[in-house]
Amino acid sequence: MGRITDTVKALIIVNVIFFIGTQLTGDVAYKLFSLYYFESPSFKFWQPISHMFMHGNFMHILFNMYALWAFGSPLEERWGRNKFLFFYFSAGIGAALIHTLSNYYFVQNGMDALLAAGMSQAQITELLSSGQFNPDILNSVSRETIQNLYDSYTIPAVGASGAVYGVLVAFGLMFPNVALMLMFIPIPIKAKYFIPAIILGDLFFGITGSPFGIAHWAHIGGALFGFLMAYYWKKNSFNDRRWD
Repeated sequence: MGRITDTVKALIIVNVIFFIGTQLTGDVAYKLFSLYYFESPSFKFWQPISHMFMHGNFMHILFNMYALWAFGSPLEERWGRNKFLFFYFSAGIGAALIHTLSNYYFVQNGMDALLAAGMSQAQITELLSSGQFNPDILNSVSRETIQNLYDSYTIPAVGASGAVYGVLVAFGLMFPNVALMLMFIPIPIKAKYFIPAIILGDLFFGITGSPFGIAHWAHIGGALFGFLMAYYWKKNSFNDRRWD
């Protein structure tokens, strides 16, 4: 975790440009480049990639860019620019896929419950548009089910976190015995223990529900795709020459 490599530096610069641009344009850029549910009128085909450069606030981009520098630079030095870029974007797209699949589950589960309770498709569409519904429906469908449906359909995902989680997992595979520390846990922990613990935390909150509005399934998706690629490359290192 020393010097910043060229590709990582370029990715950080692009993320910062997007962040500043979003602050200047507000909802215009946010709605255009964030990742919306694929059936939402706000969804655009480029969002599975563009959402990786969007961040909700300063601390969000700060932590992601720090992790990208700290864990991505050693990987780029080992793999080279082309292989690292392929890995980074593949992990980010994988994160978008898993996040979308989790949203699909909540949307379909909510719609099925509302239809079974007697709501029409037009009423559900109105609910998704305005967030308003007849309170009597709560006698048949839980508020949590309705909230999950509404949030999954209307709230977009932003951030490089999915791609960064892929980078984290790859770092753990390539440098398993490097000691890492959290600011609030000042005890060195080897990467092979530290990184799985973080992912297990995301899995727990993904299943039980996050109180912080974090897209935990996107993190898990990035970690999963990152693990599959990094593990394969580590076992087949003789194929590195194809990335020259």
